[in-house]
Amino acid sequence: MIMAPAGAKRNILERLDAGEIVIGDGGFVFALEKRGYVKAGPWTPEAAAEHPEAVRQLHREFLRAGSNVMQTFTFYASDDKLENRGNAQRFTGAQINEAACDLAREVANEGDAMVAGGVSQTPSYLSCKSEAEVKGIFKRQLNVFVKKNVDFMIAEYFEHVEEAEWAVQVLKTSGKPVCASLCIGPDGDLNGVSPGDCAVRLVKAGANIVGINCHFDPMICVKTVKMMKEGVERAGLKAHYMVQPLAYHTPDCNCQGFIDLPEFPFGLEPRILTRWDMHKYAREAFNVGIRFIGGCCGFEPYHIRAVAEELATERGFLPAASVKHGSWGAGLEMHTKPWVRARARRDYWEKLKPASGRPKCPSMSTPDSWGVTKGHADLMQHKEATSMDELKPLFEKAKASH
Repeated sequence: MIMAPAGAKRNILERLDAGEIVIGDGGFVFALEKRGYVKAGPWTPEAAAEHPEAVRQLHREFLRAGSNVMQTFTFYASDDKLENRGNAQRFTGAQINEAACDLAREVANEGDAMVAGGVSQTPSYLSCKSEAEVKGIFKRQLNVFVKKNVDFMIAEYFEHVEEAEWAVQVLKTSGKPVCASLCIGPDGDLNGVSPGDCAVRLVKAGANIVGINCHFDPMICVKTVKMMKEGVERAGLKAHYMVQPLAYHTPDCNCQGFIDLPEFPFGLEPRILTRWDMHKYAREAFNVGIRFIGGCCGFEPYHIRAVAEELATERGFLPAASVKHGSWGAGLEMHTKPWVRARARRDYWEKLKPASGRPKCPSMSTPDSWGVTKGHADLMQHKEATSMDELKPLFEKAKASH
């Protein structure tokens, strides 16, 4: 039952129309930051050009874990983001986007995977630049994706549905299938547009697949996609659905998601989901009708393997990486210690409530909740490095809020 069946590759809409499950990859930005190839703060993907071996290896690990989609490492690869707040570059946006496309295609060709070209929200939109200016940024990235002939497009990580609509309208001109994924929760986008209304607007803009990525944990994201699905169906429209959540528990988040948590980004590890949590996530996503199921920040290949293993019966095969992983801990039967061998059973891992080992730490946090969004003076972006004069009032505000 190991490995995907061989055969000619079909595009994502052909697969989804046939009722198949498409498994996405994980969070390249966070994974590569931990490995020393991405700088936290700008979160930009220069590694595609600077350290292609690192990006290639991570693609391969996700492919081996069961991913059907090799998403280009082009998150925040728009020119305005690459040059934002003193983020000096040795490579142009075009060079980074081209390198990312080549790496994704190289690894996709090693298995049954498609290449998705991705764009994300821009500093220009947050700074109230015009629709034409923002669309021009997306068009420059799209030109590379068309040149490299990616299989489909993803507009992901948008807090405002309006900007996502603009991205979809640009990506749709390629003639390729388009996914649109917002980083919102059940309360809607940062202007208060409900998930259902957001989804309707994205489908009308031309998106074939709509859903949620990042900012919230799997169960919150699944709940939000369910709300999107209900909105689309009420409007008499049709779409496929996707979900690529965080691998962090976020029951205490507000509408801004995990970036408002005081642990963001360097203290999130205690919140990480186990592989068994991922089994529950995959099943819940499948049960509500989502068929493009992947991950975002915090997801490592073993998380994606867990998703693929949970859905192996429906897909008809296991990922290659399952050769090294006994189902529900079965490999522990080979352990030298008898009490560990006793854990080689599904009911043990399903019922386990993991301890954090941090007796003086709370189980949840209080989000910062500054309420800053598009148009606010503190969100106006610029090429110059952030000055101490800009930082001082932020430090003082942070101290006063804790």
